[in-house]
Parts: sequence; C-alpha cells; structure tokens
Amino acid sequence: MPDIERILDKAKSSPLHLWLLNRMMGRLIPFNSGHGFAVSHIDDDEVRCTLPLKKRNLNHIRGLHACALATLAEFTTGFRLLTKLGMKRYRIIMQKIEMEYFYQGKTDAMATFRIDDRWLEQNVLQPLGQNESVVVECEVEIHDTERNHLCTGRVSWQVKDWEKVRLRI
Repeated sequence: MPDIERILDKAKSSPLHLWLLNRMMGRLIPFNSGHGFAVSHIDDDEVRCTLPLKKRNLNHIRGLHACALATLAEFTTGFRLLTKLGMKRYRIIMQKIEMEYFYQGKTDAMATFRIDDRWLEQNVLQPLGQNESVVVECEVEIHDTERNHLCTGRVSWQVKDWEKVRLRI
C-alpha cells in the first residue's frame, strides 16, 4: 500500500492525489465507505469533508440522517487530528460525541475543521508531556450546499502516544 502521509501531502495540491486519498480512505475505514464521505479540500491546517445526499444517508422524511451527520463530524475531526499529529505516532479514540441540529439537510453536507500548530501544541503536545493521554474537544459546524447551518458536532478524542498504548490480545 502506498505511504498515506506522502499521498496526504500531495493531495494538498493535486486533484489526482486527492482522488487517490479518498479511494484509500474507503478501504482504511470500511464502516464509513457506504456513506460516500469525501475529502474535498486539505491544506496544512484545514480539512473539508462532504457527505452526499443519497439514499443510504437519508432518514424517513428524505433529509440527511442525524447519524450520518454525526459520523461526518467524527470522521472530519478525527481525520484532521490524525493528519496533523501523525498516524504512526499517535492513537486516537473517540470518547464522546454531542450533536446539536438546526436545519434539515436536503442537499450535500460539508464539514470544515481547522486546527493549527499552536492549538496542537497547547492542547495536545504540551499536556502529553505530563500525562499518558489527553482528551481534546473538537467542534465542527456542518453546512449544506446552500450554506444552511445543519448542525454542530462536539467530538471528544483521547490522544495517546502509541508507545504508551498497552494492547491486550
């Protein structure tokens, strides 16, 4: 399998590598592949992911399902954290998710999540210097293609250095 970190770096400026990244994500996270999530933009600090309006993502009144939107919040924040921290160095586990819904989604949805190096240093790296793990809350707003604010997700992630993870088999 190609080196994902190299593809991530190239996906910032190459549509081909962005397409390749999305193909890989469907295989790396099989649970999410049915939703059709796609990373539509990535740069050094920001990621934008989309959830298509399709039958599998609809609720009983033909709007975007609340759980599909929650999974988009989880995917977007987790993806950004891992790509900023480095997948090979840190492990993340979702601790809690809280969603607040405002508007029924009738078109594709987009979640944009941004964290910079300063935020990462203050909220993750410095606390990990004194603790085995740290929990960070990531807030992400989700909008539809008409810019309606569909919902806000607050996802709490536990971050831990892989060297401090004890696996029981």
